[in-house]
Amino acid sequence: MRLPLSTLEVFNAIAREGSMSAAAQALGIKRSTVSHQLKNLEDQLGAALFVRTTRAINLTEAGRALMRASGPAFEQLADGLETARSAGHSARGELKLAAPEFAYQLLLRGKLISFQEKYPEISLELSLTDALSDILHEGLHAGFRLGGLVAQDMIAKPLTPALTSAVVASPAYLERHGAPGHPKDLLNHNCLGYRFQSSGQLAPWAFTGPDGDYAVSAPGSLVANSVPVTIEMAMKGLGIAYTFREICREALERGDLVEILSEHRVAMPGINIYFPQEYRSFIPLRLLIEHLQADETAGQRE
Repeated sequence: MRLPLSTLEVFNAIAREGSMSAAAQALGIKRSTVSHQLKNLEDQLGAALFVRTTRAINLTEAGRALMRASGPAFEQLADGLETARSAGHSARGELKLAAPEFAYQLLLRGKLISFQEKYPEISLELSLTDALSDILHEGLHAGFRLGGLVAQDMIAKPLTPALTSAVVASPAYLERHGAPGHPKDLLNHNCLGYRFQSSGQLAPWAFTGPDGDYAVSAPGSLVANSVPVTIEMAMKGLGIAYTFREICREALERGDLVEILSEHRVAMPGINIYFPQEYRSFIPLRLLIEHLQADETAGQRE
């Protein structure tokens, strides 16, 4: 849809095309509209801008002065309109994302390089935060959250299946201290806690049992606001960590960590990407979502 035409735009079209008929055709409007707009502009200026003959239309001195003054501005305006028209409609531009650290570890860490290799003209800015970011206010395009933690006025698309909790420790720790047989036994172990950056609250250690889900307040000598830190300290034998099983899958497969209390695992929602409705046609964002979904589907098939 065209933006409303200004009298200066009509003037520049006449000067550029050499006639009112050609200007009308170039602008996609009626010749009478061009003539009316030109008359209004000349009336406002109190000077004729063109000398009209049966064969040609030429600029007056006032017209040439206006052309010199307005020409560069209209070139900049045309460039700006073209930039605005194409922004977000091609595989280029800037994509600003907010993600909690676990979403980076689970979803983005292994996929950002392949995305940028595929779309080298899309630049990414990633803000790692567990706060519920105000996407529009903070100038971001999208964020990542667990299933239900998305504002109602946002569009959400699932990127992973449901996640699973895991309690893990190193073989060395378990050899020294023994393995807890029940979540309540964690009270006698060194549990490595996670504190949310935004709220300052300690993340609960949730379990399931015959009576449903419940939480245990697990004491310990270390609290961090970084999941990788608690996992690394658990691998070094400092204590027991509570995390997503998917994050530490490789460490479990290598034997660096051992899962305990697996019969008390809790299912958690998968990760969603969420974004304002205004960005539903934003090509860089759509390409990222497709890339993450395709990789996730491929990973499930393998």
